[in-house]
Amino acid sequence: MDMEKEAVGPLSVFPYPFLASIGPVRPVREDNMKKAILAVSFGTSHLDTMEKTIGAIEKELSGAFPDRALYRAFTSGMIIRKLKLDLHLEIDSVEEAVKRMREDGIEDVLIQPTHIIHGFEYEKMMEQIEPYRTGFQTVRIGEPLLATMEDYEEAVRQIMEEAGLEQEETLVLMGHGTEHHTNAAYPALDYTFWAKGYPNVVVGTVEGFPEMDEVLKKLKERKAKKILLMPFMIVAGDHAKNDMAGEEADSWKSILEQAGYEVRPVLKGLGEIPGIRKMFVRHAREAKEYPKG
Repeated sequence: MDMEKEAVGPLSVFPYPFLASIGPVRPVREDNMKKAILAVSFGTSHLDTMEKTIGAIEKELSGAFPDRALYRAFTSGMIIRKLKLDLHLEIDSVEEAVKRMREDGIEDVLIQPTHIIHGFEYEKMMEQIEPYRTGFQTVRIGEPLLATMEDYEEAVRQIMEEAGLEQEETLVLMGHGTEHHTNAAYPALDYTFWAKGYPNVVVGTVEGFPEMDEVLKKLKERKAKKILLMPFMIVAGDHAKNDMAGEEADSWKSILEQAGYEVRPVLKGLGEIPGIRKMFVRHAREAKEYPKG
């Protein structure tokens, strides 16, 4: 499944005012047509990274569309339940957010997911929205991060600008991966790095393909010595903290060190990169200006 492991983040960082509100983040405007933008994320129970990633993307969308009330929803029911049970933080599901917008009298809805690919979570979002489309005058839906060749190339540029590779370092990116056919996005991204002149970048996944075995093969072929290890995920949550950078023997950091590499892990989700956030804004603008029907 296209899902992230769940582990509740540290309690000491709660609350974040921007994340703790229920319903619209910005009040509904009283004008001729009530408009809203709904930011849909998989979600995370790690509040430290939630604020820096999902919260930052939401703020970027809010600033780009000041005439629209901002709503949020998560697609992971498990995360929604954990946040409510353990932290008393209520986040709407997509269905709840859509119902809330109808109750608030919203007529024009722009929906922007923060998903990376058209995977299971994106499909689930679309299925949950569909029954309520007729309740609004206009519903437009933006693309996930990687939807076109332009998106792959832009993602490569933004990551390389952000990574700050040191001399002789190779960048290893940990993606989530999925059983969905759109897992093909990860080897495509890996090839795009190579095609754009970055043979010192290797993309792998924790739950799809390429796996760590393929990553190790490429590192050996390229005679790498030093590794910069970063997540290719919107948030730096459980996978990044444990599966990627953890001290357990089966973490990517431990496996790479055992293989003789010097490893520098960086816990920074894609949502922390300004250029990545702007890609989501661009997708929302494209959905608004060039609707698909």
